[in-house]
Parts: sequence; C-alpha cells; structure tokens
Amino acid sequence: MTGPSPTGPLIRVIVADDHPIVRSGIVALLETANDVVVIGVAADGGQAVELALDLRPDLVLMDLRMPVLNGDEATARIRAAAPSVRVLVLTTYETDESILRAIEAGASGYLLKAAPADEILAGIRSVARGEVALAPAIAAILVKRIAQPPSVVLTDRERQVLSLVSRGNSNGSIAKALFLSEATVKTHLVHVFSKLGVTDRTRAVTLAMELGLLPR
Repeated sequence: MTGPSPTGPLIRVIVADDHPIVRSGIVALLETANDVVVIGVAADGGQAVELALDLRPDLVLMDLRMPVLNGDEATARIRAAAPSVRVLVLTTYETDESILRAIEAGASGYLLKAAPADEILAGIRSVARGEVALAPAIAAILVKRIAQPPSVVLTDRERQVLSLVSRGNSNGSIAKALFLSEATVKTHLVHVFSKLGVTDRTRAVTLAMELGLLPR
C-alpha cells in the first residue's frame, strides 16, 4: 500500500474507461493506495453518469473518448446534477481542444495516462481536497493558450454561415438563405472548424462569440 495513512474518510472513486485492460490497470493502481477506494467502474460515459448520480463518489476518474457519451459530455452532466462530485480526467489525449472542452465541462483536473503512478495518485488527492490537478504539459498548454489567444479571421461568407448556425439553422436552410448549395455551406463550415480548431457546430459558435467574431 502506498500514500499517506488515512486520517479521515477514504476517497471514494469511480473509474470510467472503455478499455477493459486499461480500466483494470487503473483500478489495480488505485488499490495500492491506502486512502483511496474504488466503489464502481464504468465502461462508457452513460454508465459513468448513472453510477456517479447513484453512488455519489468523491471523484470520478474520467477517460475522454468513450462510447454513448464522451468524457466531457459525461462530466458536464455529472457536474450539473451533482456538483459535489468532482471529476478528474485521465486520458491519452492532450490537444488544446480536448483540454478546453474538459475544463469547460467542469473537470477539476487533467492528467495523462502515461504519468507516473505517484502523479496520478497525487492528482486524485488534490482534486478530492477541492484543488486543481494538471499535468505539467497540460498546464503549459493552457498558459500558452491564455497568453497567446488565437488570431482567427473569418471571411464575410464564413461569418454569415456561422451566424445562421448560431440561430439553429440547418445546412439546408442556410443554403437557401444565402443562395448556396449545401455542399458549399459544408465547405465553409469545414474552413470555420479548421480556423477555430473545433470539431462541432456548438463549440464553433461558442468560441466565435468568445473571440468576438459573432455577437453574443
């Protein structure tokens, strides 16, 4: 057993990861700590939400790419329904977009699976105390992102398309409104997603508003 001797209640953890071998390895790691107890495991984001709301753990150790619900979507649902349950992301993905989506969803930390065992356990303890736990590489990415916000320039047509997306219009209705083909609308959206570094319409609109490219 490793880690400090528990002087209070154990840290109750749910492990959410869709890979059985990885999930078992994480559970085995946590079982080496004498101040952590695994009270449930989930194989997808939907199960993670159900278990979190049913068992009310101190912390959910959350992978990002999972079936049913991605980790960031599951995190947002857990935090909305059970604010006392903290979420610590443990993943192999470290793109700017994945980090921001997880933090915006309400995660209290972001660690990489390649991190040493001691770093993962220390992160769990920090998040359980109400602190933030970020892998050094993740912290560096966030600091750089804040210090050097991306400079994004959209064409007038791209801005028009995104503006109509923000109002809930489908590609077909946007095409009719702007006298374009649906294929052309899709092409404009692909360019917008690429410039903003996002992968979906909701995040594109949100980030464009944050950057002042669209009115709020």
